[in-house]
This record gives sequence, C-alpha cells and structure tokens, in this order.
Amino acid sequence: MDLNFDFAAESPKLVQLLIGVVAFLAFIGLMLLLLDRAPMRQRARLHALILLGPALILLGIGLIIPGIRTTLLSFMNGDSSTWVGFENYTWMFTQPEALTVLRNTLIWVLVVPLLVTAIGLVYAVVVDNTRFESLAKSLVFLPMAISFVGAGIIWRFVYAYRPEEADQIGLLNQIVVLLGGTPQQWLLDPPINTLFLIIVMVWIQAGFATVVLSAAIKGIPSEIVEAARLDGASPIQMFFRVTIPAIRPAVIVVVVTQCIGTLKLFDIVRTMTGGQFDTSVIANEMYNQSFRYGETGKGSALAVFLFVLVIPIVIYQIRNLRQQREAR
Repeated sequence: MDLNFDFAAESPKLVQLLIGVVAFLAFIGLMLLLLDRAPMRQRARLHALILLGPALILLGIGLIIPGIRTTLLSFMNGDSSTWVGFENYTWMFTQPEALTVLRNTLIWVLVVPLLVTAIGLVYAVVVDNTRFESLAKSLVFLPMAISFVGAGIIWRFVYAYRPEEADQIGLLNQIVVLLGGTPQQWLLDPPINTLFLIIVMVWIQAGFATVVLSAAIKGIPSEIVEAARLDGASPIQMFFRVTIPAIRPAVIVVVVTQCIGTLKLFDIVRTMTGGQFDTSVIANEMYNQSFRYGETGKGSALAVFLFVLVIPIVIYQIRNLRQQREAR
C-alpha cells in the first residue's frame, strides 16, 4: 500500500477548503456582530433571518428550482427540445401501460396504510402490559432496521421458484410442496403479484405502527379505562369505544405517514420485479421513463402528478395538527 501523500497535488484542494471554512466563519461572525449591535426590537427578526436564511436558500436550490424545472419539462417532449403541451399528461391517463401504473399505485395507497395500521393497532393492544411486551415489540420492530432494498432481496428468496422436480429454495414454495401443492411463480401473475409485494412493505412498517400506537395507548388516562370497566364494558367495547377514540391522533399520524411513504415507493418494486409483470408504480415508472427510455417529459409528468397527490395529504395533516393545538 502506498502511504506517500502528494502535498503538491492536493494543496489546491486544501487551499480551497481552507478558504471556504474561513469565509463561512467570517460570515457567521459578521452576522453575530450585526445582531449584537442591532436595536433590541430588531434582534428577534435578525435572529430568525440568520437562522432561517441558509435553510431557505438551500430549500430554494434543492426543492423549489428543481420543482419548477420539472414542471416545465413535463410539457416538453422526450429530449426537452419541443413544447408538446399536455401530451404527456394525456399519455398518463389514456395509455394502458400508464393506467396500469396508476392502478397499482392506487392499490398500494389503499391497502398498505390500512393493513399496517390495523396490524400495528391489534398487535399493540394484544402485547400491552404483557410479560414479554418488550421482546414482542422488539421482534416486530426489527424489520425497520432493514433497508427496503435489503428487504426486497430477502423476500425474493422467500418467493423464489424452481420447477416441481427440483429442490425448492423459496420458503413459500417449500411450504406449498410440503403441503402437497405445486410451486408457483408468485411474482409473475398480475394483479396478485402486487399483493405479494405489498406484504413486504407491511412487514417492514408494522413495527413503526406498533411502537407509535402502543405509546398512544399507554398515554390513555387510567381514569377513563377504569370508568369504562366499572360500567361493564367488554374488551371489544373497550377497544372500539375507548381505545380507538383516545388514540385517534396517533392513528392519523400512522395512516398519513404510510400514505406518503407508499406514494413514493420505489425500492421494493425495483429490487423484486423491476416494474415488470404489471407491478410498476409511479416512482418506478418515473425512473424508467426519465433514465431508461429517454422520455424526460413523461417522467417529469409522472413526478408532477406524484407531487400533486402528496399535497392534499400534507394539507390535511397540517390542519389536523392545528386543530390538536387549538384543542389543548
């Protein structure tokens, strides 16, 4: 291993780094000096400007400007040389392959938040105040430590297929064979293959829902629980009339989080099927159109449509948080 360091070659970079650090420190020092000498009434505004200014600049450079550019590209052709108007959006809502992508995304958004919230809620209620509560929560939360790509690879082995006469390496097909069935290619037949992909997402996110909802359940005042029990409420009545209304804000947080995460889903589909066999979703198709097929306009149109879908969810969550603050 060559341990020699070429200072002559690296010196320009070191000088640039040093100049950047000095310039940054000089800027911060100047801002603090101006803040110290500013009138007391103006210090709050200057303080906010100093703290928010860099973040707003970076937000504009990294989000607003690219968003505007993407919107403009969505009205242009594949190589961004000709203005085509709403042609890309017309393609999105008329062509069978694009409609399949939208259908799959709708299935994901409807099924994943519902399953994740339901499983997390039931699991949190079942293990609440049990002897092995900590262990049970740790086990269900463990998949959260795995990346979506890693989870996709793991579940590809679970769904792996080999001919009937060969030894099965896929866990699911091995179980089917042991029960006397025939191995299946689970990821090839639409639309059931989309549901098998959804299982992976639910497996990862159920732990998040469990932890959030379990914390909310433990925050229910004991007086309410005791009063319901004294009134003779059954466990089912306690669940639907006491627990769920009391933890409604936490349930909304889980559902909103899962909706946004599902809309921008990319990794699982890309890793397991690559969007083939009618399993593609908006984010995956946006990547394909922009970087594989050279259709920048169509990819940008999909990106804009995805952004439009997220906006109502964000607005709802903001209003919900404001109502909670006013209620307090």
